[in-house]
Amino acid sequence: MEKQTVAVLFGGQSSEHEISCISAATVIENINRDRYDVILIGITEDGRWLLTESVEEIRSGAWKNGTVRAVVSPDNGHHGVLLIDGEQITCRRVDVAFPVLHGLYGEDGTVQGIFELAGIPYVGCGVLASAVSMDKLYTKIIVDTLGIRQAGYVAVRKEELSRMDEVTARVEAALAYPVFIKPCNAGSSKGVSKAGNREELISGLLEAANHDRKILVEETIIGREIECAVLGGTEVKATGVGEILAAADFYDFEAKYHNAESKTVLDPELPAETVEEIRRDAVAIFKAVDGFGLSRVDFFVTRDGGEVVFNEINTLPGFTAISMYPMLWENRGIAKPQLVEKLIQMAFSRKER
Repeated sequence: MEKQTVAVLFGGQSSEHEISCISAATVIENINRDRYDVILIGITEDGRWLLTESVEEIRSGAWKNGTVRAVVSPDNGHHGVLLIDGEQITCRRVDVAFPVLHGLYGEDGTVQGIFELAGIPYVGCGVLASAVSMDKLYTKIIVDTLGIRQAGYVAVRKEELSRMDEVTARVEAALAYPVFIKPCNAGSSKGVSKAGNREELISGLLEAANHDRKILVEETIIGREIECAVLGGTEVKATGVGEILAAADFYDFEAKYHNAESKTVLDPELPAETVEEIRRDAVAIFKAVDGFGLSRVDFFVTRDGGEVVFNEINTLPGFTAISMYPMLWENRGIAKPQLVEKLIQMAFSRKER
């Protein structure tokens, strides 16, 4: 059988650049090289697209010194990547793309739009699902229509912060302290803070505004952090659940990736009906945003009454050694090479939905 070519994109211009590189290394190492040739395209934090030769270059960071540009052409006639080496430009056909890109300009529908224009099948959610799931506010608006419990919230726009007294009054009228402040589109807990009073609220709003022009202020839910992985297109399947035991006050970027005390637990002790509710809700939310391929859906289970509360959906979840998404599927008997193969094959079936 003739090999097909997979283009793996990693890095990117988001605050999750570093994590994307680690995730990509895991994905690349689990692609079946008997079936696929692989083109590695690293996107630097300042937006340069570079041809990369190996996983070792990704792990070391040496790929950023590359000189050959590798740009996915939106021209459907090219159906591939333009390799630009000085004055020489060649085109290499790509059969399928695997964007291992977290956060802005990777998980938000922008790069998915390039693949749509190019006519290249790609792994993961489409333009609409990626965009609305990346935006925490619009995810909440959609989930409101499902009748699924989620934290109460107030939306704030960056330009409103010049009238800070009005903003704080609006938040305090709707929510009790403590509250969480989140940029709507930053991803991976960047710019997220917790406020126990007005002074901390103001500080948190200003910090969030450094990451996005839309800000979400949320009710604090006291509960266990539970995650569920989903996979599919027309038919969607959900795993069991995993629990996050954060080393910090909440699971921010540092706690998630740089604090060894943060832990993940597979099949935590929960009532069977609670687990089933989470699994049902995860699938319902994935379908409501028009999800495709993969997502991780995050919930809280309240400590006082065991109520399930939706938190957020991630359409390109991490694939690092400590990432819950591949761990949950491995726990269901699907090892990483099988999972990667399923995702690639699903990409080819996207147009058949």
